[in-house]
Amino acid sequence: MTYELLFALAAFAFGTVFTPGPNNLMLMASGANYGFQRTVPHLLGVAIGFPLMILLVGVGVMQLFEAFPPLTTVMRALSVVYMLWLAWKVANAAPPVDSAAEGRPLTFVQACAFQWVNPKAWAMALGAITLYAASRDLSAILWVSGTYLLIGCFSASTWTMLGQQLRRLLTRPAQLRAFNWTMAAVLVASLAAILLQA
Repeated sequence: MTYELLFALAAFAFGTVFTPGPNNLMLMASGANYGFQRTVPHLLGVAIGFPLMILLVGVGVMQLFEAFPPLTTVMRALSVVYMLWLAWKVANAAPPVDSAAEGRPLTFVQACAFQWVNPKAWAMALGAITLYAASRDLSAILWVSGTYLLIGCFSASTWTMLGQQLRRLLTRPAQLRAFNWTMAAVLVASLAAILLQA
């Protein structure tokens, strides 16, 4: 991969992973509700799970959807149901005082699995492979996946820290509840926007 293409890929990855979307909104909400340290498994699940998804999509998962088009509809339906469940979970997250006892952020495995039902993740993965690894050459796919791994770690950490800093402002349970319901509403709205584009 040339330096020019790598720079373009890095800019594309930066633009796609830093923009608000389901992963970033959930990381921010988790940082606000549970703090940075407790959100680390969720953070790593996003930062590692998405590049892994890119790798698998690049080496042939998309052929399965091309061979069986109804799978796209099934995946879209699963995406809607799972994201609505996550929005409910965000909306009803425990306040900071009770979060250690009652609530818990997504686990590493849950965050990795979420990538497969996240419509924005699919759009990003397909776009990145189409633009920067169109030949489906393994080395190009690895460059794309590796670039997303590096930039994704930075993005996931930034959104989680932003949530943690917001936690300092959300000192009353009513404020945190309003924040959680707002994040849940934005998450559902992002789902609608992504599905309309599809």
